[in-house]
Amino acid sequence: MLSFQAGASIAKQLFPIVGAPATTALRLGISAIIISVLQRPWRTVPPRAAWPVIGLYGVALGTMNFTFYMAIRTIPLGVAVALEFTWPLAVAFLGSRRRADFLWVALAGVGVFFLLPIAPQSTPLDLTGLLFGLAAGLCWALYIVFGQRAGRVHGAAAATWGMLIAALIVVPLGVSLSGVRMLTGRTILLGVLVAVLSSALPYTLEMVGLRRLTARTYGTLMSLDPALATLTGLLVLGERITMGQWLAVAAITVASIGIVSSERRPATH
Repeated sequence: MLSFQAGASIAKQLFPIVGAPATTALRLGISAIIISVLQRPWRTVPPRAAWPVIGLYGVALGTMNFTFYMAIRTIPLGVAVALEFTWPLAVAFLGSRRRADFLWVALAGVGVFFLLPIAPQSTPLDLTGLLFGLAAGLCWALYIVFGQRAGRVHGAAAATWGMLIAALIVVPLGVSLSGVRMLTGRTILLGVLVAVLSSALPYTLEMVGLRRLTARTYGTLMSLDPALATLTGLLVLGERITMGQWLAVAAITVASIGIVSSERRPATH
């Protein structure tokens, strides 16, 4: 989580230079190059039947990155991450039959309400940024759903092909909007840092951690991401939010922890 938030902080520093779409293009394009060198995807070409779901997975991945960066252009990093968590919470809730989860979702809904411009607060947040944040959450939920399906039909190699498809979608958009400004030495260097910190390093650390953690422990730790993003935004980017917004982020964080921690443990054989 620290690696990912560091990458997002560097990405925000690229926005004034090349814009959010081009920053997304740099991240996904460089990540695709790195993962191609490491994984050599041409050795595991998906069968024809697997392409539709892998394609949807790649589209969800590319759109998720694009909408998230468009969100953090105008709203604080912690708020954007908190909004991202709302749709995966909804997916978890729809698959649940526990009454307690109604309370957790209601708490998350209260948190979202206090982030919207209609809530009583001294510094309303940009509506467009908030909508992009919610859109990023929807794309994250679709990324989870299609990622699971893609993994079932093509294994771990589906992630590599999904990244390549995401890059093919977003890189042309970034190039068309930014042009040669993307190709300076500084932007490429920062783009490499964003790609490594936001993709290559955290995903590798996740794989190591998942071998040693239960799914419940992993999910609970990940639920702390909105709070950690808010602290990173404050300490690294100087982003200050109101007390009401802090409470809203805390409500979404607690709701996420509540849903994850209340999941039943799978039966052992």
